[in-house]
Amino acid sequence: MTHSAIYEGAVTHVRVSPKRHAFRYRVFSLLLDLDEIDTLGLKLFARNKMALASFYDTDHGYGHGDGGSLRDWAKAKLAEAGIEADGPIRLLCYPRLWGYVFNPLSVWFCHARDGALAATIYEVHNMFGERHSYVLRAGADQECDKAFYVSPFLSLDCRYAFHVVPPGEDVTIAIRESEAGTPVLTAAFSGRRKALTDATLASALLRHPLMTLKIVAAIHYEAFRLWLKRVPAHAHLKAGASP
Repeated sequence: MTHSAIYEGAVTHVRVSPKRHAFRYRVFSLLLDLDEIDTLGLKLFARNKMALASFYDTDHGYGHGDGGSLRDWAKAKLAEAGIEADGPIRLLCYPRLWGYVFNPLSVWFCHARDGALAATIYEVHNMFGERHSYVLRAGADQECDKAFYVSPFLSLDCRYAFHVVPPGEDVTIAIRESEAGTPVLTAAFSGRRKALTDATLASALLRHPLMTLKIVAAIHYEAFRLWLKRVPAHAHLKAGASP
């Protein structure tokens, strides 16, 4: 039995301020154990080369041209946060489909040597090709200030509160976002585990053949809906920049 798996479920967003806005989309994610990726033995999935579903190291961690393994990147991030996690590292993310992917959020589950969850790394990507990671010790009080521009309809004056049900039979990643101290948005992914096999992957691909294109199209469509509702927009700012 492998720890890597498929989690099929739905992404939901519910905005409550300054205008109510909500949506829900069916998706699937892969949970990939870094120690198992090269030994999965699948025909429909490949690492760092084209396949119906694939995983490229450069889509995560150090990114393009920086070298270093994904484990090295995760260990460096943990060390910066003063967290020790010498056990398995598993990444929950969207795969490339037909060679294309966009991961708004990838979640790294970093375990201690005894198997207990020690930390989570929330790796965020925006539509400008930028990425940022929040490294938080495992526990019920996972909160941090926003430090990375994601949506034009949310400022950098925000705070995140994460609620996680680690991968088991189910997985849940929920983020409550407040802006200037006022609750504004809850975003979540909840999925049900399936074994990662060619059969289950083929089934997921048949149900979601253009999933990654749908994700990007949905981001623009929902942004257009927010614009129609006259939700205030904010300029693209890097962390620490002045308005």
